[in-house]
Amino acid sequence: MTTSVNNQPSIINLQQQLDNIAEYWSPKEVGKFNDMGVNIAKLKGEYEVHEHGEEDKLFYVLSGTLLIEMSDKTVSVNAGECVVIPKGVAHKPIAPEETCVMFFVPKS
Repeated sequence: MTTSVNNQPSIINLQQQLDNIAEYWSPKEVGKFNDMGVNIAKLKGEYEVHEHGEEDKLFYVLSGTLLIEMSDKTVSVNAGECVVIPKGVAHKPIAPEETCVMFFVPKS
C-alpha cells in the first residue's frame, strides 16, 4: 500500500498494482487520503446482491464494463466512467468480462 511519507505526495501506479491481483472480487487497498482507503479490484462474473447502509458507493471503472443491477434498472458503466450507488440501495455488480475498478472505503 502506498501512503504519503513526510507529508509528501505519493504516486500510485494502478496498473502495477492491478497486475499483482490474482483473485477476482478481492479488493486491495493501495492508498489512503483523509479518512478514506483507496481500493482497486479485478472483477469477473457476478457478485451477490447487497447494500451499504452507512455510505454511498462510488465505482470508477478503469477497464472493462461494469453492470449494476438494481430493483428498478440496470446501469452499464464503461472504462473512464463512474457511478455512485446511494446508501441503502440494493445492487448486484456484474462484470461480463474482466473489469478493473477503483473505489473508496471509509476508514473506521
